[in-house]
Amino acid sequence: MTHVRARLDDHHHRRQDAERGRLTHELFRRVAEADGVERRQLLDEVVLLHLGLAEAIAKRYYRRSLENDDILQVANLGLVNAATRFDPEVGKDFVSFAVPTIAGEIKRHFRDHGWAVRPPRRVQELQAALTTATAEIAQANGATPTNADLAEHLHVDVADVREARASHDCFTAASIDYRGDTDETSLAESLGADDTAYEQSEAAVALGPACRELAERDRRILYLRFFRGWTQEEIGRDLGVTQMQVSRLLNRILRRLRSKIGALEPASGG
Repeated sequence: MTHVRARLDDHHHRRQDAERGRLTHELFRRVAEADGVERRQLLDEVVLLHLGLAEAIAKRYYRRSLENDDILQVANLGLVNAATRFDPEVGKDFVSFAVPTIAGEIKRHFRDHGWAVRPPRRVQELQAALTTATAEIAQANGATPTNADLAEHLHVDVADVREARASHDCFTAASIDYRGDTDETSLAESLGADDTAYEQSEAAVALGPACRELAERDRRILYLRFFRGWTQEEIGRDLGVTQMQVSRLLNRILRRLRSKIGALEPASGG
């Protein structure tokens, strides 16, 4: 019975995603023809359709010294900015543009309010440039840019890009290595190397095509773990397997997704 419910839930969420995508496309078509109050109202509808996306991204940054409600508000602001700046003529997928824009807004907030040790000004300025460049390249190419892509776009060294990304760990309290109240795998351990962990988590949210290639149960596991915030033990009970089996399944799923998006860059490639 549990498996049947899981399949029905998964099917329901996929239908919701498809309908949301269709509505978003139609809204932006109308935005292009509107102005003034009507345009603002249409953009507000886009924002309302994607509040769940903003919340999912915000949750990745919870428990890091700032209040969760503050982080969620910043994520929602990033969503509003994404809707305002999105150009359907440049890229087809709003989510691919919104994800790095929302996360970038949160990172700026942490940079301004959450540093344990403030990095050099040049690093802070490069971080701001990286946030904008990541959103622009993601919209144009439909994929999260690599360090090399960003370095070329901004005319800087790849080493400088790595340094700016690595400094995201300089928060007052817990970082991406935070494990929560249990000894579960941290997000950094789940998604890869330190300097790309944030970008990989963002890519995971926007990995619609790759996720659709996964088996139904694998999609269910990803949804419960990263979007509902369930523990491995809770997922195991839902699926009728052990926590250890869930851990192995998650590792296999994440390896497959990394291979799809090239999330782990070769050292020589930036």
